[in-house]
Amino acid sequence: MAAAAPNAPLGARPPSGRPEKLRLGDVLVQQKLISQEQLQQTLELQRTTGKKVGRLLIETGVITEELLANGLARQLRIPFVNLKTFPFRADVVRLLPESSARRFKALVLEDKGDVLLVALSDPLDLFAYDELTRILKRNIGIAAVPESQLAAAFDRLYRRSEEISGLARALEKDLGDTVDFGELTATVGIEGAPVVRLLQSLFEDAIQVGASDVHIEPQEGFLQIRVRVDGVLQTQTQADKRIGGALAQRLKLMAGLDISEKRLPQDGRFSVRIKDNTIDVRLSTLPTTYGEAAVMRLLNQGAGMRRLDSIGMPPAMLRRFREVLARTSGMVLVTGPTGSGKTTTLYAALAEINAAELKVITVEDPVEYRLPGITQVQVNDKIELTFAKVLRSCLRQDPDVILVGEMRDAETAEIGLRAAITGHLVLSTLHTRDAMSTPFRLLDMGVPSFMVSTSLQAVIAQRLVRLNCVECAAPHTPSPQEQSWLTAMIATGESVTAKRGLGCSTCNGTGYAGRQGVYELLEMDATLTQAASQSNPAAFMRAARERMKGHTMPFHALELVRQGKTSLAEAMRIGFEVDPGDEQD
Repeated sequence: MAAAAPNAPLGARPPSGRPEKLRLGDVLVQQKLISQEQLQQTLELQRTTGKKVGRLLIETGVITEELLANGLARQLRIPFVNLKTFPFRADVVRLLPESSARRFKALVLEDKGDVLLVALSDPLDLFAYDELTRILKRNIGIAAVPESQLAAAFDRLYRRSEEISGLARALEKDLGDTVDFGELTATVGIEGAPVVRLLQSLFEDAIQVGASDVHIEPQEGFLQIRVRVDGVLQTQTQADKRIGGALAQRLKLMAGLDISEKRLPQDGRFSVRIKDNTIDVRLSTLPTTYGEAAVMRLLNQGAGMRRLDSIGMPPAMLRRFREVLARTSGMVLVTGPTGSGKTTTLYAALAEINAAELKVITVEDPVEYRLPGITQVQVNDKIELTFAKVLRSCLRQDPDVILVGEMRDAETAEIGLRAAITGHLVLSTLHTRDAMSTPFRLLDMGVPSFMVSTSLQAVIAQRLVRLNCVECAAPHTPSPQEQSWLTAMIATGESVTAKRGLGCSTCNGTGYAGRQGVYELLEMDATLTQAASQSNPAAFMRAARERMKGHTMPFHALELVRQGKTSLAEAMRIGFEVDPGDEQD
């Protein structure tokens, strides 16, 4: 529950009435939160910048947002509310339109019947109080909150679910019983068309909640729209299935695909501009029993590229990986299923390489991040510009480092390994379960064993685990299954205190917020190289298991449990994905 200032409990009827006219600086001095000298310095700065006193005090580090809000709450005898843990009600919040909420930096918290409790970042703003009273047509009481918490709450609470559902209904009404694709095509440039506004709202909501994918799925009696957040799909809305064709049609036009072909899968891409960010969208359509399904992968070009020391790799592994990247030849593979963060790791590795002194070429499908100072090529199967073809040409461009988006076939893998033999550092990805099975995946693809043993330098396998929400994480008593897995993983006599998110407004009730990679690294040494060259899986697995004992992905996930960062359920999921039986020797 939210904390309240003395004599102003949140559960009681909030005080209403227009606040008295006070100056913020005087209030903070009276509360002994700042000195008179600090106030004078800030007032002088205000005369040159024109910014508000409160904002300047925070920016110059004189006071924190929490202390400022608490001081105001004590002086005005109003509640101080922590929005991170406050139990919001959507119907109460939406009493105030989003535009007004953002304009006046206000949020309706509770409806007490005759009085609404409204959070304000500046409780001394008389104009905001008067306007909110006029808009809400009710008596209001004021609560103090930190401004940064308000900004985050706006994005969480004012999701576009109702807007999306409304636009879907409007589109359904426009279409009637049949879809006139000719008419839709003629309205492509009209921004007011319901289908355009619906897609725009879909993208804005997806970016707002940090979604990685948007799924549009026709079902027997309805159209389902879902977004993937932190690796888990959440239903956005359900609409009449008749609008599915219109959405697919519009998306195909945006991606430059064949709108007349509905029997075959198609892939394309386009870019959209959302809130000053350029979002690259990878579109995949698939004909299903009830119509064309579409999945869009969202890549935020404004998000910035991650660095190796920020992706969660254990320090000892990070040092070893950097030593591998410093070599001038050999192949380094990053493995894992789709959506496990392989591309992020590869680009973080590229960021470690000095592009000013080395020639770096990437061959990708598609190019996911634009990097300055390096040459990036996107393959195009439609014109037979394949990975293998581009890779052969790259070798004539005098490269030092080559990044291949994926080892899709034996030809690409063989060319990549030959490049690694002949003095190039080659980085790529492969779909395998774990690090130790990777060399034999290459052999299964038909690559000669001598090339694998002489070229492969290191393999990183990875998965993504969801992180406990820091606002609601609490001690967790393991279930019998969790305790059994924990007992098998830890040393005799060791105890682990696990945590798990209980679910709050910050994490939308899931208990999780954000994800982090868990990793394992296998470096090829003389013993492993010999076993690989002789195509001896049993000897290779024994040696690899011994090298990696205690340093596999399940053990990294367990370490995150020890630190309280993730739950036992998430760690167990990783353990089962890579076969926990392999952990025991």
